[in-house]
Amino acid sequence: MQFALHELSFLAYSYPDNRNLMTFADLGLSPELLQAVETAGYTEPTAIQAEAIPAVLMMKDLIGIAQTGTGKTASFVLPMIDVMAAGRRRALMPRSLILEPTRELAAQVAENFEKYGKNHDLKMALLIGGVQMGDQIKALDEGVDVLIATPGRMMDLFERGKILLSGCELLVIDEADRMLDMGFIPDIEFICDKLPETRQTMLFSATMPAPIEKLAKKFLSSPKRIETARAATTNKDITTFKVPVHARKKRETLRWLLQNDHVETAIIFANRKTTVRELNKSLQRHGFASGEIHGDMDQNSRLKELERFKSGDVNILVASDVAARGLDIKGVSHVFNFDTPWHPDDYVHRIGRTGRAGAKGRAFTLVSDEDAEAIENVEKLTGNPVKVFGKEDVRVELAARDAEPEAEEREERPKKEAKKASRKPREEKRPPDEAADEKKRKPRKARERQEDSEPVPAGEWNGPKPGFLDVGFGE
Repeated sequence: MQFALHELSFLAYSYPDNRNLMTFADLGLSPELLQAVETAGYTEPTAIQAEAIPAVLMMKDLIGIAQTGTGKTASFVLPMIDVMAAGRRRALMPRSLILEPTRELAAQVAENFEKYGKNHDLKMALLIGGVQMGDQIKALDEGVDVLIATPGRMMDLFERGKILLSGCELLVIDEADRMLDMGFIPDIEFICDKLPETRQTMLFSATMPAPIEKLAKKFLSSPKRIETARAATTNKDITTFKVPVHARKKRETLRWLLQNDHVETAIIFANRKTTVRELNKSLQRHGFASGEIHGDMDQNSRLKELERFKSGDVNILVASDVAARGLDIKGVSHVFNFDTPWHPDDYVHRIGRTGRAGAKGRAFTLVSDEDAEAIENVEKLTGNPVKVFGKEDVRVELAARDAEPEAEEREERPKKEAKKASRKPREEKRPPDEAADEKKRKPRKARERQEDSEPVPAGEWNGPKPGFLDVGFGE
């Protein structure tokens, strides 16, 4: 009966007329799980969820390809909870295994299991680096139904004899292309060889390069391929722009956009960890509430910064690509690429931090001469040119704002002239050598003000119009 229900719900989805009417209740999930989903505030599945959940419940191997922000995590977490509900856990032998490329992604998947599995008697363990092994080993000794791990820590504990994989019934390889980029494929092949041959295997990613297809053919058995969007396409809910700018003007341009584009919360990506640190300090000096996250930070510090961002203590997060994959933070209105990513696939994942779950988002990429080749590669991968940011795209009335300073200048001119006249006698009395020193210092101070001006209130602009706004602004 259970199998028939799953199959019927799967067949129902195949008819286009029923797609818009589908709810989670139509997918064959248990009443306890449906209650947890409803409590979390979800009623209608995304495209990847609607296709993947019935397939997982029917114990099929599958390859899932979908854009970021479309609910890939829930598409395997939800059915896994019901699949794992029946069975008995044993010490050192996890019943299922989920491999994630980064600690943050692993922790996020663990949060999903806690949220959706609250009505089930399932035990979960999280194996990630950067934290003590003691609690992790203790959890394994007691037996776990779901093991969520990064390959590095997983291999470490396996070699110490703390994990036995012979009882694993289900394997999920998440963000498989990122695993390839990070060099984890040999570890994954080793782990797969230690797992039982009769198991269910799922592979999910937003992009699917050829080496991952080869991996899938080797370790998956007649997988169902679910592709809700062409690989490496960008989310239709995200409006993307590229901003041509001189490398030295990137910070000034970024500040202008943060102040004038109705930014609520934003993630700013940079290619280097040093750039992340320096950029965060610069934004803080200019009065922005910003934080940072990168690979040099220990795990506790990274999680603490993410929590500050999620809670609203800071509304800007400067990040390296450690935060580009899979992090699901609600309400991110903007993504800024301070540097164009070196790998074009990373562009898709970076901008996917906004425009999630049907929300609208905006993504800006600052393109200097050094970024020209990288942005070309991005456009080749996605198959779409990124629009150049122009006058019609600005979210403030430039004409009105340009007129205001003229009126203020007329009102303030008599005061400025009076001040200038009052200062003149004092300047004439200054020693010639002091006056000469002052002349030498002025250009340097001017440069400093241009590079790092004083903080201004959000939404205001008190300096010269940035050079990048000349693009497409000719009268």
